[in-house]
Amino acid sequence: MVKSLTSHRPMLAITLKVVAIGLFTGLSALIKEVSDVVPAGEAVFFRSFFAIPVIVVWLASRGELRHGLVTKKPMFHVWRGLVGTSAMAMTFMGLALLPLPEVTAIGYATPIFTLILAAVFLGERIRLVRISAVAIGLLGVLIMISPRLGGGAGLTEGATLGVLLVIGATVARGFVQIHIRRMVQSEHTAAIVFYFSLTASGLALLTLPFGWVMPDGKTLALLIGAGVVGGVAQILVTSSYRFAPASMLAPYDYVSMLFAIVIGYIWFAELPTLVMLSGALLVIAGNILVVWRESRLGLERGKAKSLTDPKGG
Repeated sequence: MVKSLTSHRPMLAITLKVVAIGLFTGLSALIKEVSDVVPAGEAVFFRSFFAIPVIVVWLASRGELRHGLVTKKPMFHVWRGLVGTSAMAMTFMGLALLPLPEVTAIGYATPIFTLILAAVFLGERIRLVRISAVAIGLLGVLIMISPRLGGGAGLTEGATLGVLLVIGATVARGFVQIHIRRMVQSEHTAAIVFYFSLTASGLALLTLPFGWVMPDGKTLALLIGAGVVGGVAQILVTSSYRFAPASMLAPYDYVSMLFAIVIGYIWFAELPTLVMLSGALLVIAGNILVVWRESRLGLERGKAKSLTDPKGG
């Protein structure tokens, strides 16, 4: 669904991105609210299934619905669905065991793990700046999780298990990112978004025999709301990239920490620890270093293209 910039309107782009981030954080809060009574597989189903109508209506309104239904490589979507759904399920299980700000902070490590996995599986070269970013980011992760893994806490402790689940989800999202790099070469972004929601819904249904519950009215409303909010947030974040480059919008991802702290405190009476915030800042610093390096490389490629492309002047 993401196309080249339709116009450069940075304030509109930033507004759309920040609102989307707020909605995604709110979605996590909705899932956390029902996590004591609703199994993760059931939550994944509602999150995915009820996002589909929102996405379909939006695609149809833009005349892009046919792109969302056509796929050249169906197995690409199956693998993306398997790994992405696993990441979502582990995140939802982690939300039941950890404070919302902590889950949000650990999730910031996704770009760091993506760099590592791209180097291992795609053979991408990692130079000094990226190596530094990975080192800073991993140090931040270790600082964040150290209180959960040290002392007398064992694997039976819920918080320790929660950390392992969220880290597993973060690594899985790294795999998804490098897989999507291959997918976009043959698949339209609309198809990637649509078929992930469809695949995730189908995979989540497979967990039906393993303890789904009949939700009461309030729980059902929260679950459906999570799906609708997720669909709207996806549309907004996609739309934001039509008005500003990804490199400019990337730092606004970290506004989610502010949302998570406010929502976590008001809704769940949670407060982040100093250790968690210190680790999160290091992870954010590593990610910003990656964004800066990628933007510099983009400028260098652009200059080289302008020198070799007659249309560049």
